[in-house]
Amino acid sequence: MNGPANSEPSDIQKEYDGQVLDARRARWTASGTGALLALAGLAAAALRAAGSAPALVPAAYAFGAAVCALAAFLGSRGRTRRALWLLIAGVMVMALGDQFD
Repeated sequence: MNGPANSEPSDIQKEYDGQVLDARRARWTASGTGALLALAGLAAAALRAAGSAPALVPAAYAFGAAVCALAAFLGSRGRTRRALWLLIAGVMVMALGDQFD
């Protein structure tokens, strides 16, 4: 016998399981937020393109949406820190494009 037959998980196993859940939650959050912001950016680009806005405005929204889509992809692959920074950059590009209107 290698040790006691205890069906209770150890503290180390509980901590590891908690870290796995935290990582999974971070991946879902990053990918979900990126996808939502990408869809919002594409919708805003389409609405601005249909209106009388300068061409730079819908282009900025579309580029920001592409950056957010890339962030969603990276977030789903576990690169949550890079995804967060790309989400911030994508939203900033969209906000900057809105200033040209």
